[in-house]
Amino acid sequence: MEADIQNIKIELIQWLTTLDDLSIIQKIQDLRKRNTSDWWDELTEDERNSIEKGLSDAKEGKLVSQQEARKVYGKWL
Repeated sequence: MEADIQNIKIELIQWLTTLDDLSIIQKIQDLRKRNTSDWWDELTEDERNSIEKGLSDAKEGKLVSQQEARKVYGKWL
């Protein structure tokens, strides 16, 4: 199975090196970008804002220890 995958990759690389059609090359680039997109881009604006606020709070020292959080939220954990 692994050998088959490697052979397919080699065939694709060889084929790609012979391509002169820019539109096909761009489509391949677009496919690659979609498959390697950053998880950050998949988040909603609210999720990104929440993460950024948390990072900002952490930088400002606005942190609560795990023990303190357990005291406050223990009944829901």
